[in-house]
Amino acid sequence: MSEFFKNIKKVEYEGKESKNPFSFKHYNPDEVIMGKPMREHLKFALSYWHTLCGEGVDMFGNKTIDKSFGGTTPLEIYKNRALAAFELMDKLQIDYFCFHDRDIAPEGENLAETEKYLDEMSFFIENLMKKYNKKLLWGTANLFSHPRYANGAATSNSADIYAFACAQVKKAIDITIRLNGAGYVFWGGREGYETLLNTDMELELDNLARFLKMAVKYARGEGFTGDFYIEPKPYEPTKHQYDFDVATTIAFLRKYDLIDDFKINIEANHATLAGHTFAHELRVARINGVFGSIDANEGDYLLGYDTDKFPTNVYETTLCMYEVLKAGGFKNGGLNF
Repeated sequence: MSEFFKNIKKVEYEGKESKNPFSFKHYNPDEVIMGKPMREHLKFALSYWHTLCGEGVDMFGNKTIDKSFGGTTPLEIYKNRALAAFELMDKLQIDYFCFHDRDIAPEGENLAETEKYLDEMSFFIENLMKKYNKKLLWGTANLFSHPRYANGAATSNSADIYAFACAQVKKAIDITIRLNGAGYVFWGGREGYETLLNTDMELELDNLARFLKMAVKYARGEGFTGDFYIEPKPYEPTKHQYDFDVATTIAFLRKYDLIDDFKINIEANHATLAGHTFAHELRVARINGVFGSIDANEGDYLLGYDTDKFPTNVYETTLCMYEVLKAGGFKNGGLNF
């Protein structure tokens, strides 16, 4: 098996005096603090979509990064991505990862072919998990990239698209269970509206609630014992998303009697897009008993869109971890980036 990150050894803790750029200065994974090791306080997870799939594309240009990892056919590319992912996690001592279904396998000509690819890739990844002793933090389904979802998945006005989304989520749940995932996320990037003039908001929210209830019932029936998360975001790609922020999401969960079934996956950049601080969103989730997991990125305060930058603001991250500690720490959730 070829090495993708050559001449880079496993990154170890060397202390703040170390001059080695490939060393941890403060993070000592096995150092026990407040009764548990740092790797349990800081349950770092590799986000498959940014790390392995992001190709440096924006609205004004083509991709600027080759993420084929030497592969030439679709399945070869996805297998090489998986090999690179686990090599990277091993070298950075990252214990967890998370993914969308379309991150780990290509979409086929039809649902049956797509599920065949997913089965092959999930088996491939399962073996890598055993080899490297890595765990799945959470899985999810990509219900926003394909043109069929331009006007929503769970809130689509097409019964065919709604049914396709149900089938896609079912398969993503199956894979999450197979890989012993600790959680499952719903992010409604297309669940919202562009204008109220042609939107039956009440019907769409009713349908969204039905969708979530079916997913929970199915997963629990299949033996899933992890947490379900909703990840709020105010807009982008939809002009106005129904899961605008933590408070809006809590109101939705309470209205449809889903509050006991879901927790919140809070993303820092989504908080700032909604006009809140990251700490505000964490606090609202914590005091309402729905704090679950964190997408630990940061945004650019001068830009009005989701930049998903790696967190660099020590003040924001300190306030973040204060809220995590006040919540009693992570249970099934973690910190993905």
